[in-house]
Amino acid sequence: MAVMPMSKISIFGLRKDRKKILEAIQRMGMVDVRTFEKTDTGFEGMDTLNSRSLFQKAKNDCEAALDILDSYKPESKSLFASFNGREQLSREVYDEKLTEKDRISDAVSKITKLEKEISDKKIKIIRLTGDIEALTPWEGLPISMKYRGTSKTAAFVGTFPEKWTEETLAKQFSEVCEKREVKGIADTAHFEVIGSTDTQTYAVIICSKFQSDETEEQLRYMGFAQPAFVCDGIPKDAIKEFETEIEKCRIDISNAKQEICSFESLRDDIKFLVDYYSMRIEKYRVLEQLGHSRSTFAMNGYIPSDKAAAIEKELSEKWGAAIECTPADGDDVPVLLKNNGFAAPLEGVLETFSLPGKGEIDPTAAMAVFYYFLFGLMLSDAAYGILMVLICGLALWKFPRMKEGLQKSLKMFLYCGISTTFWGVMFGGYFGDAIQVIAKTFFNKDIVIQPLWFSPMNEPMRMLIFSLLVGIIHLFAGLGMKLYSLIRERNWKDALYDVLFWYMLVGGAIVYLLTMQMFVDMAGLSFKLPASVGTVAAIVAGIGAVGIALTAGRSSKNPFKRLAKGLYELYNVTGYLSDILSYSRLLALGLATGVIANVFNKMGSMFGGGVLGAIAFAIVFVVGHTLNIGINLLGAYVHTNRLQFVEFFGKFYDGGGEKYSPFRAETNYYEIKND
Repeated sequence: MAVMPMSKISIFGLRKDRKKILEAIQRMGMVDVRTFEKTDTGFEGMDTLNSRSLFQKAKNDCEAALDILDSYKPESKSLFASFNGREQLSREVYDEKLTEKDRISDAVSKITKLEKEISDKKIKIIRLTGDIEALTPWEGLPISMKYRGTSKTAAFVGTFPEKWTEETLAKQFSEVCEKREVKGIADTAHFEVIGSTDTQTYAVIICSKFQSDETEEQLRYMGFAQPAFVCDGIPKDAIKEFETEIEKCRIDISNAKQEICSFESLRDDIKFLVDYYSMRIEKYRVLEQLGHSRSTFAMNGYIPSDKAAAIEKELSEKWGAAIECTPADGDDVPVLLKNNGFAAPLEGVLETFSLPGKGEIDPTAAMAVFYYFLFGLMLSDAAYGILMVLICGLALWKFPRMKEGLQKSLKMFLYCGISTTFWGVMFGGYFGDAIQVIAKTFFNKDIVIQPLWFSPMNEPMRMLIFSLLVGIIHLFAGLGMKLYSLIRERNWKDALYDVLFWYMLVGGAIVYLLTMQMFVDMAGLSFKLPASVGTVAAIVAGIGAVGIALTAGRSSKNPFKRLAKGLYELYNVTGYLSDILSYSRLLALGLATGVIANVFNKMGSMFGGGVLGAIAFAIVFVVGHTLNIGINLLGAYVHTNRLQFVEFFGKFYDGGGEKYSPFRAETNYYEIKND
């Protein structure tokens, strides 16, 4: 319902008590710490970057160890584990776990070391497999690939880029020698093919020692090349050796995986260590924002005014710290919202737009009324609403310790579900026309649940007029919020110029339209205001228009410029028309929900009655309505947000506030309970 008043707090304490004081402040989670101004105060800053880097590395190692454990021994979780929230730890259990920090850290190091060994072994297997593939064509070679001949002979081991036999290879060599006019070497060279593929020949060439250079030159002319990989011994023996090494690597990998899995019992302890290092990182970040002297330290920050007495009592009585609290009214004061259970779930929605700026009111409560109303109007199917209420209500009851953000979201959809149910009853939608279709298809009976008000499917124009009326009320409520803010600030002139004149212009114009027969016929209204009312409305609208033209540009001293600005602002009345028409989306989305539901019901009934028809109908019904509620739930959420952010907030709200972010234990897995 309001923005919580903030106090600026300054804390001074002895340096020897700094650790305990900071831990107490972090545990209470009330102080939004700001950098201490050290100019001419005798206090110096502290660089904690190295310490934070060490803690961050330790945290990363712990998270990596958890990922490794999960990859080899996945944690058994229920389908709804994400709803459970953080496990609570008492201070005693926390301190007890902390004594095991070194043992847990050793386990983390061992897990990461084993994972590195596994990675190295896998890389080695890939390398050895590649070596085996490279040696396989040479498996029939009875000599070392590094063999270069005897004292009287020279040997060449290599490949040719074509498929040749020993005869064709020798013939090709002779032709090359003849072509290049090289004599005396073709007859003495001996060719032996070890193996071949469609594109390559693996061969050994032996020649006389004194002819080796000339022979090698002609071989290279033929495309001869040495192997890309050469082993030390005979290829067949090397392949066996590599296969043995691969098998040994696989055994080592298996043993390492088993050893990693043996640390499964420490999973929760490692999670604790992740949270511990997270708190340490945050603590050292705050340490950098403090002022330090040889024997004292100082801290500045913001705290909700109603919490100041509690923290002052805690720190002064236990640790002798000096506390000074003063009302905060600066531009950088953080924003903390406080709303009742009905409006609080929408604080996250407001935050996605922007928190209230300096001096602005909290619009959450007013937004909540319209938000739930509009959401239900867009979805408007009673069965869908009941499903939303049941699912959200059951989750909130079953998992009371879920995270605050998730809890607020579920509460928001719970209230949206109630609104959806209400409008579904008013418009007669229960999974579309499912009841009527089921009764006719399977029981040959006409059962229709009549809407409590009317059916938008049958009377779309009536729904359109109602949607536009809702839009007018919503927009006028936005102007009303601006009027309230200006009156609260005792800014009477702006209240008249910027709000009341617009009420007169837009409101008068709407009333005047209701006196026109053409508009009444178009809208399908059953009433028409008398002409005398239209005359009064026209006068009121005219006064509003003149007032806007004369006052909207009052910031300019030049009278001509002031009038020009006023006339331009008056032209923005077309923006109100656009805003009002945008509420026709209430009709569009409401009809979309019903039409799509009816289509799926019709598709299911096409299989007829009987057992097979019932099975087919059930399948189409479940799949179709699941898709329909998913799509239209998303559509209702998006368009409700748009109507709030653009049309409603556009009339009075600027935002720009900074979120209140107190120094507290930000953890992922455990919640440390305060004593």
